[in-house]
Amino acid sequence: MPGRTAVPPPPPPPARRPPRVLSWRLRRNPLRRRSDLVQGWIGVALLLSASAATPAAVVLAADAAHDRATRTARQQAQTRYETTATLLENARRHSEPGSAEARGTRYPTRVRYTGPEGRPRTATTDVPPSLSRGSTLRVWVGADGQLTDPPLTPAQVRNRVRGSAVIAALGVPAASIAAYGVTSRIVQRRRLAAWDRAWADTAPRWTAAP
Repeated sequence: MPGRTAVPPPPPPPARRPPRVLSWRLRRNPLRRRSDLVQGWIGVALLLSASAATPAAVVLAADAAHDRATRTARQQAQTRYETTATLLENARRHSEPGSAEARGTRYPTRVRYTGPEGRPRTATTDVPPSLSRGSTLRVWVGADGQLTDPPLTPAQVRNRVRGSAVIAALGVPAASIAAYGVTSRIVQRRRLAAWDRAWADTAPRWTAAP
């Protein structure tokens, strides 16, 4: 009728959101295949296995690393000794003497020290910059008479334990992801093979006779 305002039609109902990618393989729907269900349950099983195995793997890796590092530190402490070495040449000078970088820099320099057999030996070791010839410093000597690092400290043992724990914490989920990738490839190959067989049965019905 004239003078009456037209009423706009009601808005269409919101479209139904598709199922989430992580769970659509397990939901009932007419397009779900048996391989989708198998792949979905494999993912769930690997997720639960990784969640349960990661804490145990971390504890086992940390314990093993602690025992191994402790034995190594004890063996090093028994077979290595500290002695005095004398510089046979001047150490290099740093371009910025007195700086923080200079304090953390070491330069290879020839030194003389006493070996385990009591005879003098010469070797090259890293020394602070600007040390003059004839200066002395403490070095560590191994059972073979060669210069070596000092025995592991408690802090270094703890760092090795932490490193092993981190590797285990990352390794178990990574292994689960890799296993899921491999099984997904296998399922996909079987799925494609099934499609080929189905098409081989269907194709003759769609092919025109010569």
